[in-house]
Amino acid sequence: MVVNLSEQHSLVSNWVSELRDINIQQDRMRFRHNLERIAEIAAYEISKVLPFEEKEVETPLGTATCKVLKDQPVLATILRAGLPMHNGLLNYFDKADNAFAAAYRKHEKDGTFEISLEYMSCPDLEDRIIIISDPMLATGASLVKTIHFLKEEGPPREIHVVCAIACTVGIEYVKREAPSVTIWCGGIDEELTAKGYIVPGLGDAGDLAFGSKAQN
Repeated sequence: MVVNLSEQHSLVSNWVSELRDINIQQDRMRFRHNLERIAEIAAYEISKVLPFEEKEVETPLGTATCKVLKDQPVLATILRAGLPMHNGLLNYFDKADNAFAAAYRKHEKDGTFEISLEYMSCPDLEDRIIIISDPMLATGASLVKTIHFLKEEGPPREIHVVCAIACTVGIEYVKREAPSVTIWCGGIDEELTAKGYIVPGLGDAGDLAFGSKAQN
């Protein structure tokens, strides 16, 4: 399933427009904050489909029966660009366990690239609900590789993916390789360049959030 959070008019579409704007992008703090806020909205929407249970809570005047999350999810992020969205998810799922993966494109001289996954830190994932944050779902290659690794560590009960912008090419690839995953995104673009960048997209989310990197 794919949920486009901008499909209906809401503040999410405002924040996505600011993420794309080359003038507003100069403000790194605002860029990070917009990613964080989109993730917070996604966290709220995801919470509606998670299992809840009733719990009795003692108040100063009696006992209240409240509905609370049955299980805490595991929040996973792909370093480094995913950190602002991870923080947004953590603001809402504040008792969640956390996982971190270092997956990146390793470019060749001919312009092709392969996905290198060099680091993973995670808790026990068996029968857990995992929410992965990655701001740009372009080709889907790094995301799928991370999902497959997480499944090997689990297997998890279900997986959700939160991104700011997704490309239809990447969405279809994830559907083929990990059909049970649910994707929550701030917007969907149709075009992908030969080098695997989303058009119109917003550029390099990691560089815009944290500054340019020396590595190619």
